[in-house]
Amino acid sequence: MAAVPMFALAPALPEIILAASALLLVLIGALRGERAAGLIEALTLVAILAAGFFVVTQGGERVETFGGSFVVDGFARFAKVLTLVGSAAALLMSGDYLRRAGINRFEYPILILLATTGMMMMISANDLIALYLGLELQSLSLYVVAAIDRDNARSSEAGLKYFVLGALSSGMLLYGASLIYGFTGTVSFTGIAQALQGEGHTGAIFGLVFIAAGLAFKISAVPFHMWTPDVYEGAPTPVAAFFAAAPKMAAMALLVRVFITAFPGIVDQWRQIIVFVAIASMALGAFAAIGQRNIKRLMAYSSIGHMGYALVGLAAGTAEGVQSVLVYMAIYLVMTLGTFAFILSMRREEGPVEGIYDLAGLARTQPYAAYGLTILFFSLAGIPPLAGFLAKWYVFAAAVEAQLYSLAVIGVLASVVGAYYYIRIVKIMHFDEPAGAAFTPMAAGQKVIFALASILIVVLMLPGAPGPLNSAALAAARSLF
Repeated sequence: MAAVPMFALAPALPEIILAASALLLVLIGALRGERAAGLIEALTLVAILAAGFFVVTQGGERVETFGGSFVVDGFARFAKVLTLVGSAAALLMSGDYLRRAGINRFEYPILILLATTGMMMMISANDLIALYLGLELQSLSLYVVAAIDRDNARSSEAGLKYFVLGALSSGMLLYGASLIYGFTGTVSFTGIAQALQGEGHTGAIFGLVFIAAGLAFKISAVPFHMWTPDVYEGAPTPVAAFFAAAPKMAAMALLVRVFITAFPGIVDQWRQIIVFVAIASMALGAFAAIGQRNIKRLMAYSSIGHMGYALVGLAAGTAEGVQSVLVYMAIYLVMTLGTFAFILSMRREEGPVEGIYDLAGLARTQPYAAYGLTILFFSLAGIPPLAGFLAKWYVFAAAVEAQLYSLAVIGVLASVVGAYYYIRIVKIMHFDEPAGAAFTPMAAGQKVIFALASILIVVLMLPGAPGPLNSAALAAARSLF
């Protein structure tokens, strides 16, 4: 039996710390104005680290609060650590870029903090109302962050596109939730699972399709991916880096929890949805990125493809499948943060550059950066012996174990096609003539994230190195079943 917490809200302590910190920092910003931007950024990082400490030190047992609508278990703790790492790293490497661009506003770290609070709420949601509260707190913050560069038409356009399409997806999710409630008589995930035990009510399955559509938008999976390339390209680069990291972790964790805990009795029905979305995302991510000339658009299509690969593990519907999703998302987080740390440093004296051909001859002008980026791109392509290969191996193995042979074969073929555009960039860096002056030196935060990511990708493939990650992911996955 789960231990009784010291006080009723103890399981939500990390979220309370983040929310209280956001309120305090708004007050500091209101009193001191833009002069407080640096201080607020530092205090935001402290708040995220404090929340991370309490997440890690929470006991291993499953605990519920808020009448069972908020749950903390092994799965939630694992996903929250990934989300907090994504938020902290994105914030750490964005300060220099924002200062140079003249958009280092004190609101930026506060919005990141509020979005992170929403993500933590999403991960621990145990009913449809908590799910929606967390999702909207995250989304409202992200709409504003996307348009943070108010004087830039592209940034404003990115924010508006994300807002309009996000509102549409939220409406679909709410409609699905209302159908589920109507046909099962409960909003609790456990209650829904009991109501649908042994029979998949047609109306409830219809509602599940709408919920899947709303959540697929949040992880930018096909066919709800259309916002991703435009928002990644239009939003300031630090915002794109944040979008690619933390929100993806939280949305994927929410998707896994909803399907595994609320609909365990109708796996055959929802597996069809996941298989279709996974195949479509892998295919679009592989083929659409080939013609891209902008590095941020390419990373957008890359992220769509990677969400497809992660969904392959979920389609298995087993504890090993969920374990493979968690391992994949952890390795994807490292690869993405490392790559964006470099993209943030793509700057010449006249300003930032985003073209893929601006990387020409990088091996001659900045050899260490070129080798680090080569490691990250080879890993994103899934080329052994790097961690990206390990991630894909796990999800495909889970699919094969669940006898989803066609899905695994399509995934491997999409991976081969996708490798082309990563290797093309490596070829441009190492074999083309330099396209212009060398990039300005990387800022300290960017350098640390880039170096750590490049080293981790290699270290994770050393004998015995993936063991702790696998064990933690398996324990997290089993806590759902």
